[in-house]
Amino acid sequence: MADFSIPAARAGRFLTVMPTMMRSAGLRLLNWLIPPTCPVCHAETPMTGPDGLSSLLCASCFATLNFIVPPVCQCCGRPMDAAEGIAPDGVCEVCRTKPPSFRHARAALLYDEGSRRIILPFKHGDRMAHASLLARWMADAGADLLRQADWLLPVPLHPSRLRQRRYNQSALLCRALSRLTGVPAMLDGLQRIRRTPSLGTLSATQRRRMMRGAIQIRPARRQKLHAARIIVVDDVMTSGATVSACVRALYAAGAASVDVLTAALVELPDEIPLSGQAKTPM
Repeated sequence: MADFSIPAARAGRFLTVMPTMMRSAGLRLLNWLIPPTCPVCHAETPMTGPDGLSSLLCASCFATLNFIVPPVCQCCGRPMDAAEGIAPDGVCEVCRTKPPSFRHARAALLYDEGSRRIILPFKHGDRMAHASLLARWMADAGADLLRQADWLLPVPLHPSRLRQRRYNQSALLCRALSRLTGVPAMLDGLQRIRRTPSLGTLSATQRRRMMRGAIQIRPARRQKLHAARIIVVDDVMTSGATVSACVRALYAAGAASVDVLTAALVELPDEIPLSGQAKTPM
């Protein structure tokens, strides 16, 4: 009598592959019923986006983004012009003149018209799904920092602003990065104890003065943060005043090192140091 049984090894491979095949078929059906759209312009997009990721930006919107690529300052992460010459230590003149409080900073994008179309709806328009999109780019930009990190901490919002906005965009980025990289996120490690006004119209000096003493370590988290290698996560770094307030609080609590990772970076004129003296755009 013929034996139609499936060998155990082949059966095991079939059972392993079957859930993946079912998920793939389900996604194809879902994309056919509800075609994926670009989160910026809402045009229909293919299942694979122009950056190799699934169902993200359309090619036109992706082309407007200015990703930060080497060479960059090894300290602040700002783009450097290779044609003008790069110092042997890879540090820009701005950071050499006035070293920032953090060890290293990296960002995925320049903050300009293209990136604003993603970040502003994410920050102010309840487009919370943009967190996973931005986090993937941040994970690439900060890969070297993430490999060394013990904790990811978001820049905190004051409780009254959190109630008004209903979510902390930095915490969403932090959580998405943690899922991608496996680095644990401590969402309540820092607390903003004083509400500060919007910093958008203030000079860098005014921002630094406004942020002084506004952020502290949450006492219950102090022991875990002592001697830890930490990355502070935020959406945009402009003058660096807000992240610097976080960095100072973490170093005061005994952190071993503090780096900064943001979705975007405002490119400042070369003569203006981070947390320096000039007005910076938002």
